[in-house]
Amino acid sequence: MTGADVPAPELAVSQWFNTGEPLTLAALRGRPVLLHAFQMLCPGCVAHGTPQTQRAFELFKATDLQVIGLHTVFEHHAAMTPVSLQAFIHEYGLTFPIGVDAAGEGTPLPVTMSRYRMQGTPTSILIGRDGRIVHHGFGQQSDMALGAMIAAELAGAQTYAAKA
Repeated sequence: MTGADVPAPELAVSQWFNTGEPLTLAALRGRPVLLHAFQMLCPGCVAHGTPQTQRAFELFKATDLQVIGLHTVFEHHAAMTPVSLQAFIHEYGLTFPIGVDAAGEGTPLPVTMSRYRMQGTPTSILIGRDGRIVHHGFGQQSDMALGAMIAAELAGAQTYAAKA
């Protein structure tokens, strides 16, 4: 699931932060969604991914873009509990909705991470208004490229696969 034009699987979230009610992609159909998968002990997530996602949340606040963080823990499970995540969210001033990816059964990989075939964290996924994946990027993403893809999706323009 690395290319564009693939239907986005539903999220599997065990707990939510920064939102009054659970979010589902089905309920968000018709709106573009920026999904940012991260771990609090991932240096790339802390240094680049979550700050970039917070900036996107603030920059596109007046649009119908829905920004969602997904804490997808695939290592150091004992250290990255929801209580620790709540402290992390507070300390880093993250205000966008954040879900805890549901634990996988019989595997260390969380459910949503497996559904999207993520390679690791950080991962940025842009889902179009039609519920299809527009961009699926692993690692540090260019602010300019990600912003351009979001703007194109908001404008309803034909999107492109930018080299991030």
